[in-house]
Amino acid sequence: MEIFPIAIGIFIFVLSACKKNDYSNPPPNNNTNPNLQLVTDNLVSPLTIVGPPDDSKRLFIVDQVGKIWIVGPDSVKLPTPFIDISSKMVQLQAGYDERGLLGLAFHPGFKTNGKFYLFYTAPPRAGGPTPSTTWDNLTRISEFKVSASDANQADMSSERVILEEDHPQLNHDGGTIAFGPDGYLYISIGDGGGADDNGDGHVSDWYATNAGGNGQDIYHNLMGNILRIDVNSGDPYGIPPDNPFVGTSAKPEIFAFGFRNPYRFSFDMGGSNQLIVGDAGQSLYEEIDLVTKGGNYGWNVKEGTACFNTDNDKQVRNSCPSTDSAGNPLIDPVVQLANAANPSGGVATVIVGGNVYRGTLLSGMTGQYIFGIFSQDGNPNAKIYAATPGGQGMWSYNTLTFKDFPDNLGQYIKGFGQDQSGEVYVATSMDQGLHGTTGKVYRLIGVP
Repeated sequence: MEIFPIAIGIFIFVLSACKKNDYSNPPPNNNTNPNLQLVTDNLVSPLTIVGPPDDSKRLFIVDQVGKIWIVGPDSVKLPTPFIDISSKMVQLQAGYDERGLLGLAFHPGFKTNGKFYLFYTAPPRAGGPTPSTTWDNLTRISEFKVSASDANQADMSSERVILEEDHPQLNHDGGTIAFGPDGYLYISIGDGGGADDNGDGHVSDWYATNAGGNGQDIYHNLMGNILRIDVNSGDPYGIPPDNPFVGTSAKPEIFAFGFRNPYRFSFDMGGSNQLIVGDAGQSLYEEIDLVTKGGNYGWNVKEGTACFNTDNDKQVRNSCPSTDSAGNPLIDPVVQLANAANPSGGVATVIVGGNVYRGTLLSGMTGQYIFGIFSQDGNPNAKIYAATPGGQGMWSYNTLTFKDFPDNLGQYIKGFGQDQSGEVYVATSMDQGLHGTTGKVYRLIGVP
């Protein structure tokens, strides 16, 4: 199952009427009745929303087609994008694509240095995973600076490429970048694409029972991992000295591994700043992971808590190892949802990781982890959930019911985001792919 699964048919739901409110003047806080307040619309495929650490109270919205839009503190979306890198990206498929402009992170010192970072998929380099095949795209992390003359415009000439990785297939690109509380840049990259983590560009790993294994490999490429790098040192980056594989023959950028497609992750703005990752499953289970340094999260030995089977990905193996070849435990998820393709029944085409709520508009949800599913069955009928974080071990969660969307959102969820005040946003579209202008951004609020 891919990030945005291709539906057999798209059924258009008639949405409840939703007035476009001034998001800078929300209604009174109500702890028990959540709703979604429209922030802006007329987007193509919005993926995430980021608030810059500069006291400007602006929102930056990443549109997968290559543009970043600004919504000012007056709730108005500026007519000109902050940046447009569509000409730098691999050519996208309008009907369905997992590539494009996927992530944005502001440097912690953005207020003074104007630096920000983008994750996008560039055209492939020459060559390929085998002598007879070619790469599909090039994962690229680049640093840019804001224009010296206009704080609402990027300086396109300032691009400094930080990291690149060849990607064999068009899917499982990962795509989140974020600075952690330690000041280092974290990056999520999927297992390379295709299915089952095997095929061209998927190396063999220590677990011979299952074919392939970029998720379990830490030596040959950077795919299937959460990376951590230091953009303030080195050329083009440095390696944090306490990264788990420093001083070994493994890739020193790797912070945690064993992921299929860690499409969205976030750090809790409060508490112990936990790193929480949503990892897209294959055909049986979707998962949320609580990620720690050096952790192995199981793919493709396991899918969620189940033993994965590359011979038949809809059938669980009878047994599998509980540790890897180095003795690291295969860490189970903290939230697990059955995939819609699961023969036993399921509710999710793919999970979409979100954020821990630290705002004031729904104070009764403070500390709850907000996440969602892209859709229930390939149609625009996404749902949003709230989980109660704890340590490793399953977290309890419940479905959120919104005043204006009592059954489901009537849209696809493509991502979440959070501003500097801890408020949480959700990015949606009526379209699975990259055409039309049905993309919207909502903010979670409380209503009387």
